[in-house]
Amino acid sequence: MFLSVFDVFKIGVGPSSSHTMGPMTAANRFLDLILSDQWPRPAGAHVAALKASLHGSLAYTGIGHGTGNAVIIGLMGEAPDSIDPDRMDGIIAEVERTGRVTPSGHPAYHFQPKDDLVYDKKTPLSGHANGMRLSALDKDGRVLLTQIYYSIGGGFVVTDTELLAMQKQKKQASAQKVPYPFASAKEMLAMAAASGLSIAQMKRANEEVVRSREDLDAGLDKLWDAMSSCIDRGLRQEGQLPGGLKVRRRAKSIHDKLQEEWRSNRLNPVLANDWLSVYAMAVNEENAAGGRVVTSPTNGAAGVVPATVRYYLHFHPDADQEGIRDYLLTAAAIGGIIKHNASISGAEVGCQGEVGSASAMAAAGLAAVMGGTPEQIENAAEIALEHHLGMTCDPVAGLVQVPCIERNALGAVKAVTAASLALKGDGVHFVPLDACIETMRQTGNDMSEKYKETSLGGLAVNVVEC
Repeated sequence: MFLSVFDVFKIGVGPSSSHTMGPMTAANRFLDLILSDQWPRPAGAHVAALKASLHGSLAYTGIGHGTGNAVIIGLMGEAPDSIDPDRMDGIIAEVERTGRVTPSGHPAYHFQPKDDLVYDKKTPLSGHANGMRLSALDKDGRVLLTQIYYSIGGGFVVTDTELLAMQKQKKQASAQKVPYPFASAKEMLAMAAASGLSIAQMKRANEEVVRSREDLDAGLDKLWDAMSSCIDRGLRQEGQLPGGLKVRRRAKSIHDKLQEEWRSNRLNPVLANDWLSVYAMAVNEENAAGGRVVTSPTNGAAGVVPATVRYYLHFHPDADQEGIRDYLLTAAAIGGIIKHNASISGAEVGCQGEVGSASAMAAAGLAAVMGGTPEQIENAAEIALEHHLGMTCDPVAGLVQVPCIERNALGAVKAVTAASLALKGDGVHFVPLDACIETMRQTGNDMSEKYKETSLGGLAVNVVEC
């Protein structure tokens, strides 16, 4: 099984990889399909208008997550990894004013969001909780083309046909031939023992089948640059987050206090936890504001990995760029195993699949750069994931703010604690990571839909609005 590090970590915009990046990418793909010869275009027919409907979790929490806006921006031909977040409001306002989308290389299409973008809460699509249907019509309103897309987590989008093929492929060997095709933690450890290589070295060897070492390192450095820039921007911003909950940004004020303590040499027994928390909160406040983040493995969990990398740079005397690359490669290996055998989607398995997976990835990465053996690294990931099992996804008002921002801070603290515990052992432990991942999958299947990103249960319905 081969899942690239750049499939686990994707640069895009907030607030949600499933609700923002995925639908934007789906809209891009639909535009490409319209211009292709992959559908039976009736003679003389021309696409004049577009329609979109959101289903399942995308419908229930799409307004809070900005899903409709993401569809609009995607239908304008903008991509999540290149759109300037500061331009998004202007693009949406222009489409609402004109009732048209004007993607480059296409004629103008009629698309009035208030009529042509539907949040359909009554009609779930069978393939996945995050479903959307895009349609192209002629000038008389006849449907020429319809395509169903599923946003399956981490910014990934598949058609209904691709989803079926992907589910079948999970039972088969990966089509991509790599030297270390581990599909489970057990296989990963066996290959590490047989080869004498670290997890990062095996992951690097797999990546270098499809790209040069120079391109791989440049890509890893670009990921960390985006993560680090997101932390820095989050530490500078103040004010309320959008969405109506009136949640204040806190990262800057906490950071200012930590800086003051640092300069004064005042004793702070929880200093490391404070720094971890403020780094994670800075990222997820940026995500909630629609800023540029890196899926790690999702936008809702985007703060855990960057926080622990910055922690590593801040507190580890031997930290360097090569260490960051090894961290990301190791974390991606763990994230790929989780995604292959369970899910990273809150709409499928709850927040255990988002922040839980992120914490496992971060714990593994940190254990690796602190000298851990493959067995200790696997143990670190298992400890972190185990103590997120059963965590629901219940964002208040469908916004990635409460409890998501603080939850990332706690996920980072758990990751560091898990890495520390694992490094103090010999790698022998009671619960294998694979068993923990399977438990997460089963728990997610059993979890009520109202606790899986629909905002129909949990904190989302029990917080009194003031």
